[in-house]
Amino acid sequence: MHKFPVWQLGGLNIDISTFLAIIITCIIVFTLARLSVRNLSVTNPSKMQNFLEWVVEFVHGIVASTMPLNRVKPFVSLGMTLIMFIFVANLLGLPFGIVTTHDQPLSLFGYTIVSEEMIKTAHGGHGVEVAWWKSPTADVSVTFGLAAIVIVLVHYLGLRLNTKHYLKHYFEPFWFFFPLNVIKEISKPLTLALRLYANIFAGEVLIATILMAGIFGTPLLIAWQGFSIFVGAIQAFLFTVLTMVYISHATIHEEH
Repeated sequence: MHKFPVWQLGGLNIDISTFLAIIITCIIVFTLARLSVRNLSVTNPSKMQNFLEWVVEFVHGIVASTMPLNRVKPFVSLGMTLIMFIFVANLLGLPFGIVTTHDQPLSLFGYTIVSEEMIKTAHGGHGVEVAWWKSPTADVSVTFGLAAIVIVLVHYLGLRLNTKHYLKHYFEPFWFFFPLNVIKEISKPLTLALRLYANIFAGEVLIATILMAGIFGTPLLIAWQGFSIFVGAIQAFLFTVLTMVYISHATIHEEH
C-alpha cells in the first residue's frame, strides 16, 4: 500500500496529496463556473452556459423537493457549490496516479515529508512508495470537514430562522426523548462524512488492486472507472440532498 506525504506543520499533520487535490478541485470548479458565465446570452447561449443552466435547474429541483418553493432560492447556490465540488473531488483520483519511490528521507521547506521511519517500515526493501495524487474525498478528514461545515450551517440557520420550534424539536414528542434527539443530531455529520469517504476510498483501493494485475487487469479497470464515475455522481447527489433535508427540517416549521 502506498504511503502519503505528510507535512508536519505546527503540530498539524497535513496530507500534501489531499491538500493539492483540494486546490485543484477548487480551481476546476471555479474555472467551469467562470467560463459558463463569461459571455451570457439569452438568444445564443454557449454550450458551457447551457451546462451551468442545467446544473442550476437540477439543483433547484433537488432543493424544491425538500422545502416549499418560496424558500428555495437562498439555498440553490449552496447546493450548486456542494454538488459540483464533491463531484469533481470524487473523480479527481480516477484518471491517473503520481507515485514516487524514495530510499532516502525527503524534506520540503525544512520540514520532513518522507521520514526514515516510513522508509524502514516499507515492504520489499526497495524504498517507500509515496502517492502524491488522490481524490480529496478519499481522505476522511476532508469528508468530516465538509460534514462539519454543513452541520454548523444547519444549526445556525435553525437558530436564526426558526428559533422557537428548532429548540422545541429536541424535546419532541416527549421531554425524555431529548437524549435520543441529541444522538440523532450527532449521527448526522458522522453518516454524511463516512458514507462519502467509504465509497470513494473503497473505489480507489480497488483501482490500486486492479493495477497490480498489469495489462491483464485493463478490461476490469476500464469497467470500474466507468462505474466509479456513477458512484461519484451518486455520492455528490446524496450529500447535497441530505444537506437540504437537514436545512429544511431545521428552518421550516409545519403546523399540524
